[in-house]
Amino acid sequence: MRDAMCGEMISFTEGQPIPGFSDSVKEAFSKKGTLAKSRDFTYRPQQQELAVAVAEALVGASPLVAEAGTGVGKSLAYLLPAARFALETNRKGIISTHTINLQEQLIRKDIPIIRKILGEELPAVLLKGRQNYLCPLRLRRAQEQASDLFTGSENDELETIRKWAESTRDGTLSDLNFQPQMKVWLQVCSEAHLCNARHCGPRGNCFFQEARKAAADAKLIVVNHTLFFALLNTDDEPSEENSKKVAGFLFPNDFAVLDEAHTIEQVAAIQLGLRVSQSGLRFDLQRLYHPRTRKGLLKSFRKASAMNAVEEALAAAERFFHQVGDVAKFGTYSKEFRVRQTELIPNSLAEPLRNLWAEIDNLAEDVESDATKAELQDVSRRLRETHGAIGVFLDQATDDSVYWIERSGRDEQQFSLHAAPVNVADRLRPLLFDGKKSIALTSATLGVGDPKLGYFRSRVGAENARALCIGSPFDYQRQMKIRIYKSVPDPGTPKYDELLAEGIRQAVLESHGRAFVLFTSYRTMRDAAQRLEKFFLKQGWRVLLQ
Repeated sequence: MRDAMCGEMISFTEGQPIPGFSDSVKEAFSKKGTLAKSRDFTYRPQQQELAVAVAEALVGASPLVAEAGTGVGKSLAYLLPAARFALETNRKGIISTHTINLQEQLIRKDIPIIRKILGEELPAVLLKGRQNYLCPLRLRRAQEQASDLFTGSENDELETIRKWAESTRDGTLSDLNFQPQMKVWLQVCSEAHLCNARHCGPRGNCFFQEARKAAADAKLIVVNHTLFFALLNTDDEPSEENSKKVAGFLFPNDFAVLDEAHTIEQVAAIQLGLRVSQSGLRFDLQRLYHPRTRKGLLKSFRKASAMNAVEEALAAAERFFHQVGDVAKFGTYSKEFRVRQTELIPNSLAEPLRNLWAEIDNLAEDVESDATKAELQDVSRRLRETHGAIGVFLDQATDDSVYWIERSGRDEQQFSLHAAPVNVADRLRPLLFDGKKSIALTSATLGVGDPKLGYFRSRVGAENARALCIGSPFDYQRQMKIRIYKSVPDPGTPKYDELLAEGIRQAVLESHGRAFVLFTSYRTMRDAAQRLEKFFLKQGWRVLLQ
């Protein structure tokens, strides 16, 4: 293959290190390299250093953990070597990020730039979680059963989705021009046990199956961290079939780049843990049969015992979670309560859930339609999973996990059960960093003052990974000030919002109206904007709120 960046011929064996690969990447990011031909390119030694480190990790089949400060240009620094490595070794590259904004930037802006630089076809797709995709087969079934499933307003939404399905190109929820009720969308979206290649694939009109085909042909696949860990190959049991495969993350012999890597410990803990919420369970049960509207999946079967079983499970769930709230001792401002004892309350939900799935299993046995049978079997499976998760929580069955209760809702009277592994590193180490796997983790914030990134590496199991700490090209000492307001009380305490707004006012005055103010709370953001609205108008400054 001809090196698109420096013109020389490079020979390689599929899956083997490429001679001169790192040097050619370094040349591409140099002052007179291929990238320098673009008017938008500014030579940054920090970007070049990161790109070379990523290239070395890929060809060396070794892990890299790299902190690169704001302004380095991380995306291009890892995309160019990743794209070339994928093309020249015929391996798939998985690019995982935390935010949808960065995923869309990669697909719409950065990867097209790389494609232009390389002058080659570079198939790349943004793969979303399955439930983001519309399933035409399930949509048709939902329309056939609409009178039993939905109320009038829900039927209107279903009809809007049907019309949208005729024109949408990718069939994902983000392409829909309104936000449907979750009850409606979950009845028409792709589900693992209902929308499969055998039933949906042959028609060629299933958006998820088409996305899977595109992913199979792609060289770069962009995902978010949640999907990455959900799909991560966790087969740790040796078998004859597994022994024939080359180890990978999502595909055999693939490689991965995890950007915004500072979030992976939290995301992995959630994916490897459990969560059962009062509102979520209520929602699932009411999808089966809603006593008030008398609508739901079970309505069409006209079997009273099944609908009674749903009502009993609903009542039991409310009692169960009410008791959870009674025993949880939250602090004044705390939304979490740590559970340290087993059998915190009796498992009064176990029997109603068992009775319900037994009713559903009986219905499934008598159904002739494969599609309807699969829908019922999927419901039964979900109920069993919820039953099992509640049992694990109450028994604290996993020794290396921490257990807690959270409260939420407008009146903070909705509760949820949570568990997560205490040490994510022990789970992630064999999955990500053992063996000959090519993986690079990068973020602007990993080191907490430690150039060896020791704390982060120990938290995610990357102790043996190469650590690289690259500073920012920005001159922070000359270009910024740090101001700490010692007098502002903690959020949620009296006068916090008032003093916060005053601090913003002073800072924006100093910057002459040029400011980008970030919040972690929608309510706080709206309150600050409202308090400062008249001041901004008086100064003649336009305020944008998002």
